[in-house]
Amino acid sequence: MLALFRTIDLALNIYWWFIIAAAIFSWLYAFNVVNPRNQFVGMIGDFLFRVTEPALRPIRSFLPDMGGIDISPIILLLIIFFLRQLLWTTIAPVFM
Repeated sequence: MLALFRTIDLALNIYWWFIIAAAIFSWLYAFNVVNPRNQFVGMIGDFLFRVTEPALRPIRSFLPDMGGIDISPIILLLIIFFLRQLLWTTIAPVFM
């Protein structure tokens, strides 16, 4: 059972870094730091969008319009943090 919990925790940790990378990439893209016409940059952006958007879209639908500020990645990171803490402090001790 411990292997399952560690695998879930690892998957959440990897997804955590994908969300951070997507947020940083969106800032770099918005401020024209990266070349949007570069094929490699486009592939990275497309991958990060496809990985993170399914989880961010429902959060954005609940948040009010805040102009150009998108705090949905922060909300998702807090949810992942909560799930990891719940996993290790509440669920895992029951099975060990």
